[in-house]
Amino acid sequence: MRTFELTRKTAETAISLSLSLDGDGTSRIDTGCGFLDHMLTLLAKHGRFSLTLNCKGDTNVDDHHTVEDIGIALGSAFRQALGAKAGIRRYGSAILPMDEALILSAVDLSGRSHLSFDLQIPTEKVGSFDTELVQEFWLGFVRQTQCTLHLKQLAGQNAHHIIEGCFKSAAVSLRTAVSIDPQFADDIPSTKGVLE
Repeated sequence: MRTFELTRKTAETAISLSLSLDGDGTSRIDTGCGFLDHMLTLLAKHGRFSLTLNCKGDTNVDDHHTVEDIGIALGSAFRQALGAKAGIRRYGSAILPMDEALILSAVDLSGRSHLSFDLQIPTEKVGSFDTELVQEFWLGFVRQTQCTLHLKQLAGQNAHHIIEGCFKSAAVSLRTAVSIDPQFADDIPSTKGVLE
């Protein structure tokens, strides 16, 4: 099983998590930020990852440090769980509907960090959650996973639906990208021979 556990402690957050890429979609998540808990639950469910994540953060200030640091920690766990990336499909993409919202995602587990974020979220908040933090989460994740991720909104007016569609679409793309191709289980999917 491709798994990784980590703890990450700063002056702003204390995070512990356990990730299995070959899981069943179950999760136990407590970040202190209810909307982020909901999004990470969706990420685990639709990616078929098993995820346990706890965070104690300075949410008395705002949710920024918590959201960004969880992106960093989760990205680190993905990178470590992938190891040398032998046998992975490497690429994944999805166009996912969430009611009126339609979100495209595409990922390349290339070893190179790039985020293309093209969502037009119409409100500054969903509940108490600052919607600009969606991009901060994915920036932290991409930098640590060392992957290329494109997120593009094709349709949508409801902020909750757009963000939820984003997390679900990314989950489906990641699920494909990390999956093992049984015909090439020992192969590194790069002409370079490495994915770093």
